[in-house]
Amino acid sequence: MLYKERPPFRSDAGKPLQKQQDMSKHSTLKATGTVGGKRSVLKRFERVKLLKERGQWKEGQSPIGLPKTKFDA
Repeated sequence: MLYKERPPFRSDAGKPLQKQQDMSKHSTLKATGTVGGKRSVLKRFERVKLLKERGQWKEGQSPIGLPKTKFDA
């Protein structure tokens, strides 16, 4: 070993070493029902496909700045 182990701080000198705990995750951040869940937002290629099916897409039109598109359930 090239380096010596660092001595403990004075405040920690008399205390036994404790095991480090993992951080907890807030309950709203847990992914409970994400698998197979319904999405409310379409990706760009899905929006273009839907507009083509509805006849609202003009060939050569830019896919940037598409109008809002509601998904048919």
